[in-house]
Amino acid sequence: MSTVPPSPTPRTPRRTALDAVHRALGATMTDFAGWDMPLRYGSERDEHQAVRTRAGLFDLSHMGEITVTGPAAATLLDYALVGNIGALAVGRARYTMICQEDGGILDDLIVYRLGDETYLVVANASNAQTVLDALTERAAGFDAEVRDDRDAYALLAVQGPESPGILASLTDADLDGLKYYAGLPGTVADVPALIARTGYTGEDGFELFVAPEHAERLWRALTEAGEGVGLVPCGLSCRDTLRLEAGMPLYGNELGTHLTPFDAGLGRVVKFEKTTNGGEFVGRMALATAAELAAVSPPRKLVGLVAEGRRVPRSGYHVMSGSATVGVVTSGAPSPTLGRPIAMAYVDAAHAAPGTAGVTVDIRGSHEPYEVVALPFYKRRT
Repeated sequence: MSTVPPSPTPRTPRRTALDAVHRALGATMTDFAGWDMPLRYGSERDEHQAVRTRAGLFDLSHMGEITVTGPAAATLLDYALVGNIGALAVGRARYTMICQEDGGILDDLIVYRLGDETYLVVANASNAQTVLDALTERAAGFDAEVRDDRDAYALLAVQGPESPGILASLTDADLDGLKYYAGLPGTVADVPALIARTGYTGEDGFELFVAPEHAERLWRALTEAGEGVGLVPCGLSCRDTLRLEAGMPLYGNELGTHLTPFDAGLGRVVKFEKTTNGGEFVGRMALATAAELAAVSPPRKLVGLVAEGRRVPRSGYHVMSGSATVGVVTSGAPSPTLGRPIAMAYVDAAHAAPGTAGVTVDIRGSHEPYEVVALPFYKRRT
């Protein structure tokens, strides 16, 4: 008998309800967090510029939806997450995080309050199971139910300055009254949807949560409505450059279990005073210590870097001052908006001030000059 262990069976990526649409459009597909997702349909730069100047349509059905319901749903979420979820009004959303006891970030999330006792927690695709498991474990003793609803939703996003007009042509919902980080139930092209004014591009836009069986119908309706204003389908590649320009963190790059929200410059999402639980939540003690350190002498800061040349830094490249390593790049790409390579990096506090001289990035042995700048690189006009 052979003692050689069998080779692991290759995992087949999951496909979204829009998979056939993407393939018909000639999308380049990629395995992302266990899902077969569109990377691009044509030119990444053209897709990026469409979102900045007109509108782009995304399939985000790989994201992880978790519903929390019950009389103690708010109390549970206040305990499980770092934000003050109990203070969230019905119809509003909040960016927050779920942390370990040591303050390390398990994931960054958006929580929508759909009703008095109903919340929708949206996790990153790569961490959806981790978040589900953590919420389920932390629900012990609370009169609340944690439900895996990842198969109950498809998620489409229309982003860009033309997105309000596109959506308004398909719904009777009051989009003018829908504030940023708010959501309301409605219909779009006669499809029941949760209409949320949220996004990950730095532009105005909407995310539409619908039943998977309605996804293709809604995609085609949005495409038709956007034809006259230049809406294009967009893949994950341009979504990454859009969020990078907007200074938005990506889990696994700027966020992780070895970092606290204060390390990432996002200490504002941690609320030590909460509506419920007397302010107690998982990670409170460690995060209080991290807050004190950040206020007095942070060891490192997340900054922006803009290239003086044309070479592009990538995640993991060293940031240098002379021959000394003073930081590490977390995300880097050519910026279609700035016309130069940009990066986010964690650097020593002594080298974090905008305009710090003598900072370079080691790109395959060549020290390329970079300017330290404040984040974000791009902010839309309001």
